[in-house]
Amino acid sequence: MLQTTDLIIPEWPAPTSVRAFFTTRAGGVSSGAYTSLNLGAHVGDEPQNVAENRRRLRELLPTEPVWLNQVHGVNVVMADAVLSPDWGAREADGVVTTRSEMPCAVMVADCLPVLFCTVDGSRVAAAHAGWRGLASGVLERTVEAMATNPARIIAWLGPTIGRDAFEVGADVFDAFPPESAEDVSAFRPITGRRDKYLADICALARQRLYRAGVHAIYGGQFCTVNDPKRFFSYRRDGKTGRMAGLIWIA
Repeated sequence: MLQTTDLIIPEWPAPTSVRAFFTTRAGGVSSGAYTSLNLGAHVGDEPQNVAENRRRLRELLPTEPVWLNQVHGVNVVMADAVLSPDWGAREADGVVTTRSEMPCAVMVADCLPVLFCTVDGSRVAAAHAGWRGLASGVLERTVEAMATNPARIIAWLGPTIGRDAFEVGADVFDAFPPESAEDVSAFRPITGRRDKYLADICALARQRLYRAGVHAIYGGQFCTVNDPKRFFSYRRDGKTGRMAGLIWIA
C-alpha cells in the first residue's frame, strides 16, 4: 500500500490549512518500466494497474484530484466549479482553486512541478513547467490566475531534471531570451560541443517567478534523472511512468 513515507512532503512555510505532497515510484502495483506507482494513464501501462495506483493515491486525499490533459502550454484553469465528467480532457498545464478539499494535480517525469499557495491558505495552485511551458510563461499565467498580490504567494519547486543532466540545444537556449545575467548563467556551454548546453530549469523558474513578484520560493533540490530508485525519468529511460505533485486546502 501507499505510505506517507513513500512521498516527498514540501519543506516550506505553508499555512497549516494547506496540504501538499509529491509522489515517488514507490507504493504501487505496476511492473517493468512502470514500477511501481505509475499514475499516468497515457504512457502504455496496464489500465488496471494505473487504476489501482490512483485508488491508492485517492486514499490519501479528501476527493479525487483534478487531473489535467497537459500539453506543455500556458493554459491555466480554475477548478472551483468542476462538475463536468470530461474535465480531465481539458487541455491545461496549470490549475487554481479557492475551494477546500479539491486537490490540484500535475503529472511529471522530468518536467518541473510547481506548487503554490497564499500565505493565508485561501487559494492554492499547481503548474506543469516543461521548458516549452516555462519559456512561454506558464508560471506567470498561474500566478496571475491566483488573483492576489504575488508577494502573498509561496512556491515550491518539485523534483525535476537537474542542472547536470539537462542537456539542451540552441532551440532551448534561444527560447529564453536573457533579461538578466542570471538568465544567461542558467545555461552552461558544454566544452567541445557547439550549441550544446546544460540548463538549470529550477534557476530559470526562480527567475521568472521572482520577476512575477513571487519571492518566497522553496525546493528544487531533487533530480529525477540521477535517482532511478526513487523517480521516473523520461530523459533517462524513455518508456517510464509518471509521478504527481498535489496540493489542496484542508
